[in-house]
Amino acid sequence: MSDYLVKATAYDGAVRAYAIQSTALVEEARRRHDTWATASAALGRMMTISAMMGTMLKGDDKLTVKLEGNGPTGPIVADSNAKGEVRGYITNPHVDFELSEQGKLDVRRAVGTEGFLSVVKDLGLKEHFTGQVPIVSGEVSEDFTYYFARSEQVPSAVGAGVLVNPDHSILAAGGFIIQIMPGATEEMIDTIEQNIASIPPISSLIQEGISPEEILYRLFGKENVHVLQHMPVRFHCSCSRERIKNAVRGLGDEEIDMMIEEDGGADATCHFCNEHYHLNVEDLKELKQAGDYQ
Repeated sequence: MSDYLVKATAYDGAVRAYAIQSTALVEEARRRHDTWATASAALGRMMTISAMMGTMLKGDDKLTVKLEGNGPTGPIVADSNAKGEVRGYITNPHVDFELSEQGKLDVRRAVGTEGFLSVVKDLGLKEHFTGQVPIVSGEVSEDFTYYFARSEQVPSAVGAGVLVNPDHSILAAGGFIIQIMPGATEEMIDTIEQNIASIPPISSLIQEGISPEEILYRLFGKENVHVLQHMPVRFHCSCSRERIKNAVRGLGDEEIDMMIEEDGGADATCHFCNEHYHLNVEDLKELKQAGDYQ
């Protein structure tokens, strides 16, 4: 089944809800960055949550999230947009530990428990919206829950999980975001909290073939859920050979001459997708000529 997410409301609009299956998305990131198991879980949770946050935007709006803790993974970054396109990277992909005392991948140890989570939204305005909160646990989901409450003043519950096979490929990944609107009653909130506490790990549900819709039905009861939209999600990077050439052209003739004479070409690798680009001497000479006609 292809990855997709569901947007929904519950209890006649008193709750806003998102649920996602992101297995292929996370596997593509793992393959591109050669992440080990614990690093895969950390990056996968970031990208899963970012995908849902991206679909809260409109049109060509986009956002970048960055989790910068004091653990060995280093900064983890993900980009997403309103079209369900996501990309991301982890600074140190080769991080893995023994399972935690709970028998789970020790994401907290990998990310670290001190640092910051930041969200930058490009809404097409002159100034970007930026929100930043301290890391509260390093488990990623809890850090985003705190971000929504503190930075956006929206009481939320965020859950994301990743299961990894022995060969480090991704077995299952998914998540949810539940947001409480002003019309929610205390009884509704209590019921939701109890259901979230009792539901099995999301990644386990995805592994069992439980769909994003069914996850929401388990949280709220099918009769209380109104599905608004289904949206495919995928790994997508906006880098291209043309963009790399434009960036090199912008360095100016002197810098390009140095690349030609000293390096015999130019190489660049995209942080987000790990795609490698090479420009040979002829390419560089063409860039110089193109600059002369501008």
